[in-house]
Amino acid sequence: MNYLSAFLCGGLLCAIGQILIDKTKLTPARILTGYVVTGVLLTALGLYEPIVSWGGAGATVPLTGFGYCLAKGVKEAVAEQGLMGALTGGLTATAGGITAAVVFALLAALLFRPGDKR
Repeated sequence: MNYLSAFLCGGLLCAIGQILIDKTKLTPARILTGYVVTGVLLTALGLYEPIVSWGGAGATVPLTGFGYCLAKGVKEAVAEQGLMGALTGGLTATAGGITAAVVFALLAALLFRPGDKR
C-alpha cells in the first residue's frame, strides 16, 4: 500500500506540473520555483506533513519535498539556535541533496560532451 500511495502522490504532483506547462504561459523554471515555494508554504502552515505521512517518497522526492525539507530544517534550527538557525537550517537540512545535484551534474559534464542546442 505504501508503494501505491507514493505513486499516486508523486504522480499527482507531476500531473499538476504537466498541466501547468501545457495550459499556462509559465516557464518550466517558474513552475519549478513555484513548487519549492509551495512546499515551504504548506510546511509553514502545517499542511504538508500529512501529505508526507500519506505519500511518503511520492511527497518528499519532488520539488515540493525540497521546499518541505528547507522549511523543516529552518524550523528545527531556529528551535535549537535561535534566529541564527533561520540562516543556516535550510542549507544544513538540504546539503545532501544539493551536493548530489552538483556531483552528478559534474559527472554528466565529464562523461558527455556538453554543447549548444542546434
